[in-house]
Amino acid sequence: MINVGFIGAGNMGYAIMKGIAGCAMKNDIQLRAFDVYAPILDRLEEFGTVKCGSSAEVVKACKYVFLAVKPQQLDEVLDEIKSAVTEDTVIVSICAGISDEYIASKTIDGAKVVLVMPNTPLLLGEGATALSKSDSVSDEEFDLVCRIFGACGIYAVIPKDKMKEIIAVNGSSPAFIYLYAQAFVEYAKSVGIDEEVAKSLFAKSLVGSAKMITDSGKSIDELITMVSSKGGTTIAGLEKLREGKLSETVNECCKACTKRAYELSK
Repeated sequence: MINVGFIGAGNMGYAIMKGIAGCAMKNDIQLRAFDVYAPILDRLEEFGTVKCGSSAEVVKACKYVFLAVKPQQLDEVLDEIKSAVTEDTVIVSICAGISDEYIASKTIDGAKVVLVMPNTPLLLGEGATALSKSDSVSDEEFDLVCRIFGACGIYAVIPKDKMKEIIAVNGSSPAFIYLYAQAFVEYAKSVGIDEEVAKSLFAKSLVGSAKMITDSGKSIDELITMVSSKGGTTIAGLEKLREGKLSETVNECCKACTKRAYELSK
């Protein structure tokens, strides 16, 4: 039996545990969890999760320990668990901007650390997760963590030095997409279209467009051309988006996101 523990049982921790509980290896894993807000642990009973009384208790009982807390809470958590971390403990951190070297400096030299940037669609089993690992993590240990996130959607292994840059691409991007969607829904309301109808149609358009990107075999430029008839409505709209410097704005958005990740790492 593999003991997998969670420090933090909020939306992301819950989503990952839900993925584990629904995957093929569920019978080989015993989940344990601690959260400073004890009542939140009650909803984990459906997964057979064992409640722990402290962060240190989770670490002592588990080989794999997920740090599912906000970066601002990390120092306090690391201080609580450092005496319980051993050379066999695999620490899986979803804290944006925090390096494996930093976690090792607060626990033990050569700590085994897997860095993860997931996103909230994990709640629906549609997550997109980026992962990297410290050299001390074995291929077998890393494979288990990858399989856990594969049970919650898709994952990709990226270079460790790009874990801050990837945040804008998959970690924060759902919020950016929601803001974009909100603008279309607000337009629909302004011209007398029912909000729920607009939301449903636009959401399905997002899903379909995403599938075209991943499954059509065409480049994004080719997909834009497929929708755009010369002199038609789409061209008129695209011209306005380009006049508004949409691409440049997205680039600045991503840079700001990455800059904040580096600030959090200090």
